[in-house]
Amino acid sequence: MIQQPSLFVSHGTPTLAIDHCPAQQFLRSLSKTLNRPDAIVIISAHHVARGIAVTTDANPETIHDFSGFPSRLYEMTYPAPGAPNLAEEIVDLLLRSGFNAHMQSGRGFDHGAWVPLSLIYPNAQIPVVQVSIDVNFDPALHYRLGQMLKPLRKRNILMIGSGSITHNLNEFIHGGYKLDAKPLEWVVAFSDWIASKLELGDVAAVLGAVEQGPNGRLNHPTPEHILPLFTALGAGGNSSKLPLHRSTAYGVLAMDIYGFGDVVELQKIYQRTTALLA
Repeated sequence: MIQQPSLFVSHGTPTLAIDHCPAQQFLRSLSKTLNRPDAIVIISAHHVARGIAVTTDANPETIHDFSGFPSRLYEMTYPAPGAPNLAEEIVDLLLRSGFNAHMQSGRGFDHGAWVPLSLIYPNAQIPVVQVSIDVNFDPALHYRLGQMLKPLRKRNILMIGSGSITHNLNEFIHGGYKLDAKPLEWVVAFSDWIASKLELGDVAAVLGAVEQGPNGRLNHPTPEHILPLFTALGAGGNSSKLPLHRSTAYGVLAMDIYGFGDVVELQKIYQRTTALLA
């Protein structure tokens, strides 16, 4: 059985689906370097619940949970199937591990899920289950959530945390930055700090990034977009932590993508993707 990596993807804003930028190009090439998974479990910054909610619909709708963006975004859909049996299994696993977990029906794919997935797997044929972040925003809980989901990777299930390494939405909206704007110093300082702590394997520092990292609160006025990083990190276990892609968009959004898993496989993903983009 193929063991999948755990990934963290910075999805930035909904316009990633239509912006021609380095992060979009990387995600479009990623499926060519990954082994095709049997299912995907994705933890999105835009799926917040009391406790951990797991989507159970067999045919989830596409949610356009944003406003004020180009009209073509509202016409996009991602008709991937759900995986109700897998969802039920995840809830049972989490309940046995002491989590306040429950099944959630009638909720479709939010843009934190469908935007990156539409780039990685545009055919929308692989079953997808969304797992929420918890409304209490506790970093340690989200790391432990990843640890509990880690065994799924051994069954050819791809784990994805979808958020952003930096996410100051107010600065993005009011700053007037162009897509290819030079990144601001406080954005670079924080994303570099995260990269260095991950390379060192300093999990405690990463979990405390908003409080301990340079300009942590400025980069994350609210914590929801960094929490999926902690879950992806936990799902990686005591394995390698490799930056697969680093770039910025609109000057304030670090679009970094990380892989957690076997170092040889991660290096292959990085090398093959780099070659495709050359």
